[in-house]
Amino acid sequence: MAAFGSAGVRACFALAILLAACVLIGTMPATAAEGTVFDELRFGATTSISNHDNGGEDGVFPAFTAYFDPFASASAVTLGQKLSRPRLHIGGEIGTEGSANTIYGGVNWTFDLNPKIFLDFGFGGLWHDGKLRNSAGETGAEFGCRALFHEYAAIGYRFDNNWNISTQIEHASHANLCDGPNDGLTRVGLMVGYRF
Repeated sequence: MAAFGSAGVRACFALAILLAACVLIGTMPATAAEGTVFDELRFGATTSISNHDNGGEDGVFPAFTAYFDPFASASAVTLGQKLSRPRLHIGGEIGTEGSANTIYGGVNWTFDLNPKIFLDFGFGGLWHDGKLRNSAGETGAEFGCRALFHEYAAIGYRFDNNWNISTQIEHASHANLCDGPNDGLTRVGLMVGYRF
């Protein structure tokens, strides 16, 4: 298999994400008060909406996303200000049952429907270690190339100023811009967020 094929390498990948999360959590409360760009952490899990035999993936994918606010999107008032001041995000999902691990990043916009309910939209790029093409007789997702476009949409609920929960749908594919199959990946998930 590709870069994260063995269980040991997958465990190292998971440990690296956990370590990065601990470092961010340990350093960010102090720096957030100083006005830095770090904004929110979300943890959760996703799963494929297509089954393995129809170009999907098996398993549950533990997920982590860090959000940064270098353009002060939280202080934007008008729609034009909100659109011109996206947040930045970077994250990853750990493949289980032989599915693709992913690392992604991009821009996103959050829109409040009311003080408790929000919508979140984002797009960017994604790298994966899944199969580019299946061997004869194999089933499952075929991605065609390593770098894919990545977009997501979420709806969430804020419990207070810090904690929230959201459900999201995400999709990644190469939009037929590289040779090979383009099954892409489409996953849905539940995320718990903490905003600093």
